[in-house]
Amino acid sequence: MIGLWDTTGNEVVKALAAERRSAGGVASGMALTLIVVVDEKRVREAEAAATIAAAAHPCRLLVVVRSDVEREQSRLDAEIVVGGRLGPCEAVVMRMYGRLALHAESVVMPLLVPDVPVVTWWHSEPPSQIANDFLGVVADRRITDAAQAINPIDALRQRAQDYAPGDTDLAWTRITPWRTLVAGAFDTTAARVTDATVVAPKADPTAALMIGWLAARLGIKPRLQETTEHARMRSVELLCANGDHVVLTRENNMATFERTGQAERQLPLTRRPLGDELAEELRRLDADQVYAEALSATTGLGGLDLRPAQRVHIWKDPTPPRRPAAPAASGSSKSHAPATAPGGSAK
Repeated sequence: MIGLWDTTGNEVVKALAAERRSAGGVASGMALTLIVVVDEKRVREAEAAATIAAAAHPCRLLVVVRSDVEREQSRLDAEIVVGGRLGPCEAVVMRMYGRLALHAESVVMPLLVPDVPVVTWWHSEPPSQIANDFLGVVADRRITDAAQAINPIDALRQRAQDYAPGDTDLAWTRITPWRTLVAGAFDTTAARVTDATVVAPKADPTAALMIGWLAARLGIKPRLQETTEHARMRSVELLCANGDHVVLTRENNMATFERTGQAERQLPLTRRPLGDELAEELRRLDADQVYAEALSATTGLGGLDLRPAQRVHIWKDPTPPRRPAAPAASGSSKSHAPATAPGGSAK
C-alpha cells in the first residue's frame, strides 16, 4: 500500500502507475471501473462489499470520501492498493476535503480505465438528482440504495422522477431471491393470478418494489398488509383464478412455501451480504427494464424506460453562500476622509 497525504491528482496517477509496475500487472484484465461514493463512517463497510464484488468482476476501485466541504483550504489524501487487502483489483481510496470534494471528478477522471464501462455506487443517502454529481453522469450504470434514505418510500419516488436507463437500486436487488421463488411457483401451472397481498412494514422499500413488480408482471393491484412485528418483508400471498392460494413466508433464513393441495416445503431465503448484492448488479451493464417497470408501477410514473439514457451534468453548489462582512457601525469615533481620485478630486 502507498499512502499519499496532502497530495495532488497527478501524484496519485503517478503512484498508481508505479505500484502497478511493482506488482507485475496484478489486475491487467479489468472489466470495469467501480466508483464508490461513501461517507467516512461507512468506508470499511463499502471496502468489504467492493472486495467481494471485485472477486467476481475484476475492476479498478475508486473510493471517494467527501468531508468538510466548507473547509477553506482543499486537501487530498489517498491510499493506493494493488492486489492487497481489497482483493484482486486496483484500488484508490481518496479522501477529499474543502471545495475539492465538490469537484471530485478532477481527480477521478484521469484514473478511469480506458475503454471499459464505469459504474458509480453511492453507499450513502442517494442524491436527489444524479445529474448534480458528475460521478453519476460519467457512469454507464448508477447504483443507489433507497434503504439508506431517511424516508425510503419517498426516496423511491425521487428515483422514479430522476430515473434514466442505467439506474438501479439495491432495494430492488434484495428481492431477487423473492422474485425467483414466486416465479418458480408457476413452473407447473398456468393459473392466472387475480389478487396478491404483501405483508411488510410500511416503510420497507423492498416490499414497495415487490408490489410494483407483481403489478407490472401480473396486471393486478397488490395490497400491502402493514406489520410492525417484523423489520422487513414477511410474506407474499397470491390468489389464483382456479381458487389456489400460494403463500411464501420468511422465517429467519428460510421460507415456507404453501400451495393449495400440496405439502409445505422449506426453501432457502437468506439475506445476502452487501458484496453479493453489489456483485449481482455488476453482472449487467445495460438498462434493467424490469426494474424500470416495477419502479414505474410502484410510483405511478410511466414511461421510465423511454427516457434518454444520456445524462447532462447540472452543477449545483450544495454549500450555503457565505454572508458578507457586516458593515462598520455608524457613529464611530474614527474619521474617514473621502476617497480621492488620481487627479485630486474627491469621488
